[in-house]
Amino acid sequence: MIQFRQILAKIFAGAAYAVLDFAGWKKKTVEANLMHVSQGTWGRGVAGLEPRELYKKMLKNLTRHVGELLFCFDTYKNLPENCAAYPCERDGFIFDTAEKSKPVIEKMRRGGIFLTAHYGNYEASGAWLCALGVPLKASFIPLKPDALNRFVYEKVRCVRGRPYSINARTPREFFALLDGTAPDCNGQKQLFCLLADQDSRINSAMDGTFLGCPAKINPLPDFLLKHRPNTPVFFCWIEERGSRKTLHAVEAVAYQKLDSRLRENDSHSIVDGAYRNWLEERIQENPALWYGWTHRRFKSKNPEIYG
Repeated sequence: MIQFRQILAKIFAGAAYAVLDFAGWKKKTVEANLMHVSQGTWGRGVAGLEPRELYKKMLKNLTRHVGELLFCFDTYKNLPENCAAYPCERDGFIFDTAEKSKPVIEKMRRGGIFLTAHYGNYEASGAWLCALGVPLKASFIPLKPDALNRFVYEKVRCVRGRPYSINARTPREFFALLDGTAPDCNGQKQLFCLLADQDSRINSAMDGTFLGCPAKINPLPDFLLKHRPNTPVFFCWIEERGSRKTLHAVEAVAYQKLDSRLRENDSHSIVDGAYRNWLEERIQENPALWYGWTHRRFKSKNPEIYG
């Protein structure tokens, strides 16, 4: 049965890749983003990267990860809770937690803010953290139709009977999760998860920089930290090498680099600082694992680049 699901995942990935590549899905957006970034101060990070090569590699990675999500997601949900149980073998894969990540995972179990990105198998990292006993609550926009939304909430984003997605919309709801006072928290502070690598098009969006270009950034993480300044912030990603999958978890303080333009007492944006440093490092390691290339990331600042 396990092998059958893996075969289905590979068949799906191959078919989806062929269809999307033939249709040129998001190809112009990827090319526009790459051209824009190459002309900015981060151009060295994508120097020599051909648009067609990036597009094909990214599409193969994306369809492979979607195939895993559809057919092999339960593997991540059933991983051991105890970090001492790693590395372990499940369904033909070897799962491990990076040595330096183990104390960080212990801290994540006590709540905080988890900033993630459309990088690698980011959906699987949430399920894996839940399996590790982290009280994750991931912000999401409800899907349509309602039947699909219920299926994702109750079946896909649910580990050991506990749904980990939430449609929190007000400051009171956000703070209730961080404080452990939300109705389903049982007094336990939650790890509130947010995607923070997209173009923010709301009135309160903040000015920032991404990949060396001006960008609008999500103001929510900085708003939460303004009112809960002692809240720890974490980043997490899965490193894949063949059949081995390693979970990395770090605290934001590891990526906080003082900007020479700021005085010592000035405030620092978590999104435009540590988070950006972390994500740009990941993208430089493997540009084809960042699926944000398919988004109109710089539309708020430079809409003309998308035609």
